[in-house]
Amino acid sequence: MSDTLILDNITIVLKKPRFPENIGATARAMSNMGLSHLTVVMPENYELEKIYKMATHKAAHIVDNAVIVSNMEDALCDFTYVIGSSARMGKQRLEFDSPEELAEKLTAVTHNNKTAILFGPEDRGLTNEDIRYCHSLVHIPTAQFSSLNLSQAVIVIAYELFKKSFVPTEIFTPKLAKVIELEGMYNHLKDILEKIKFENPQNADYWLNRFRKFFTRVPIRAKEVKLVRGMLKQINRYGEKRYQDGLKDKNS
Repeated sequence: MSDTLILDNITIVLKKPRFPENIGATARAMSNMGLSHLTVVMPENYELEKIYKMATHKAAHIVDNAVIVSNMEDALCDFTYVIGSSARMGKQRLEFDSPEELAEKLTAVTHNNKTAILFGPEDRGLTNEDIRYCHSLVHIPTAQFSSLNLSQAVIVIAYELFKKSFVPTEIFTPKLAKVIELEGMYNHLKDILEKIKFENPQNADYWLNRFRKFFTRVPIRAKEVKLVRGMLKQINRYGEKRYQDGLKDKNS
C-alpha cells in the first residue's frame, strides 16, 4: 500500500506559551506548511489582537479555530500518538528522533491515529511530567545555542512533515490506544504494584516510570491495553482470594 503523511491528523499543542506573538507566529508557520489544527494549554496571555497581527490574514482561520484548554489531560485525551519537542536530552527521557526521522515515523502513524506534537513554554520547555504523556520525543539539532524561538521550532518540524505529505512510502501502522486509555492502565498498574509491595520506598514512581518506558518503546493498541488491565484485575482477584483463604486457615 502506498501512503503519504496525513497533515490533517496532526495537531500542534502549545503548553503555557508566554507571549501572544509566539502563538500568532506559530499559526503562521503552520499555515506555511499545511497544518491547520492548534491547541493552546493554559496560555499566560491570549491577547487576540497581537496574535492575529503575527498570524496575518493567511493564518487567521487557524487562530479562529484554535482550541483553548486549562490542563494537559483535556488537551491530549483524544490523541492516540503524542510527540514531545525538547531541547534537553537527559537520561530520564525517551530516545529522540530528529525532525526528519519523526516525519518518516509519522508517515504511517497519521493514517489511523490523531497525532499531537507538544511544545513547552518558551523559558522552560517540557517537564518530565509532560514527557510521560509522550510516545516519543523530537529534538532539533543546533550549533552552540540550543534554544529556538517557539515558532522557529514549529516550522522546522512542520517542514519535514510537509515534505512527507506528498512522498509515498510502503509502511502501515495500526490505530493505537488513546492517551486516556494508557493513563488508566498506568494508574491500574500503579495500584497493583503498591498492593504487592513492588516499589522503591525512596521513589514511589520509580518502577512505574520504567514500565512507562517499556510500553512506549513499541506503542500499543487499545485492545492490548484491555489485555494488560484484564491481567491486572486477575492478579488483584487472586491476591484478595489468597488473603481471605489465609484468614480462614488462621481462624480455623
